[in-house]
Amino acid sequence: MNALADRLEIADLFAELARVLDEGTPDELRNVYAKDIVVQSPRGGEIHGIDDVVAYVAASADAKTQHLHGNIVVTVDGDRAEASATQLAFFFHEGAAPHHRVGLNAKYTAVRTPAGWRFDRANIFLVWQEEV
Repeated sequence: MNALADRLEIADLFAELARVLDEGTPDELRNVYAKDIVVQSPRGGEIHGIDDVVAYVAASADAKTQHLHGNIVVTVDGDRAEASATQLAFFFHEGAAPHHRVGLNAKYTAVRTPAGWRFDRANIFLVWQEEV
């Protein structure tokens, strides 16, 4: 396999994750997360399995969001990889300025699947938050 192509595909998972969260299409998380995903986050605690993650995201959509990822670092080791990014997330209601902002550090592991790379572990850490 081409290591550069693998790194780009994994980095693209961050963009796809942001798009899915911001467009409110949680079922499309299946294109980002592996079936046996484990997500650890400040808001949701620890969630196991893609079905539970999709259900959690669908149920927690009380505001619109805008997610931005930066400082993406990917290290590939065969069919497994580690990836990290910083994330800014803005929560708002249609047509209004954000009422909640957070800065996060995200650490992921990824696995190569028949459908391509997928995150199989997500550890999301709150760095700061601001209520407006």
